[in-house]
Amino acid sequence: MPITSSLRDGVSRVLGAPVILAGAAVLMLSLALPVHEVLDGGTPSPTRGDIHLEGASHWWSPCAAPAVGVARSLASSIIGCTTQLAGLTPRSPDIQPHQTVLLGYLLGCVLVLWTFLSGGFLDRFARGRPTRTVGFFAACGLYGSRLIRLGLIVGLTYGVLFGLVQGVLFGTLFPWLADGISTAGQTAVRIGLYLVFGLLVGLVGLVFDYARVRAVVEDRRSMVGAVLAGWRFVRRRPVACASLYASNGLLLVAVVAATPLVPVGTAPTEWLTLAAALLGLVARCAGRLLFYASETAYFQSQLAHVGYVAAPTPVWPESPAAEALGRLG
Repeated sequence: MPITSSLRDGVSRVLGAPVILAGAAVLMLSLALPVHEVLDGGTPSPTRGDIHLEGASHWWSPCAAPAVGVARSLASSIIGCTTQLAGLTPRSPDIQPHQTVLLGYLLGCVLVLWTFLSGGFLDRFARGRPTRTVGFFAACGLYGSRLIRLGLIVGLTYGVLFGLVQGVLFGTLFPWLADGISTAGQTAVRIGLYLVFGLLVGLVGLVFDYARVRAVVEDRRSMVGAVLAGWRFVRRRPVACASLYASNGLLLVAVVAATPLVPVGTAPTEWLTLAAALLGLVARCAGRLLFYASETAYFQSQLAHVGYVAAPTPVWPESPAAEALGRLG
């Protein structure tokens, strides 16, 4: 299946599941509000008198960040959407120590909850048909704990990347390579190291994306095995996987950037600001879900078929008497 077909199929799967999209948007909004309360000391609000209008025409920027690595994490999305709901460019928040602990707790709960529900999202997109409330939450229960275990591996890997690898590249290797060369040469070296680091982060994001897909579609129980399977899939199709990943990211940025922009700071336009912010929130959720749907569609086109999921469709459990009659039949 060409990349354009996978992308088109992913869009149709997201639009074909409006309840999933609406539920994800409501969930994102409900999760953003507590974070907004914590950051309220440094994030201006359209209803307050100290509105900061500098850069207000680009209020959507925090939610249109490149969808690579941790920039695509739910934590950054929540903080970005908090800013988006304010409709303004944030100032540097002066967060107190107790607020830091509370913010970390909230974002941790957000990540766990979204990871748990993502099993239902992936299962719905993989099947390509409604699974109803029972099927959705059954899939969440089946895959949620597995994906949370995978999330621990993801967090550890990104910790190594942004701790050890980044420190070696820019703390050790860069001074050695840039020693005694011109300013232009140092800039070139820094750009080269950023490209190397960006490729590593993008590769890790790709592998973990397909690890999630394979864990759900193939009903894998071992998350280490899912990561290895995701690596094999990306290694055998590097150009196609990278192209689909980049296309998703560009489409995400384009959709969020196209969200209607309205002036802020005056009473008659406050409801327009809120409406535009909510549209941007829905667009951001759709972009996140598009990654799931399009990568699932591409994987199924290569190693399975449309609508294939190894686990049976979850159904509401019958009573013992009904099960006994079924066995007699």
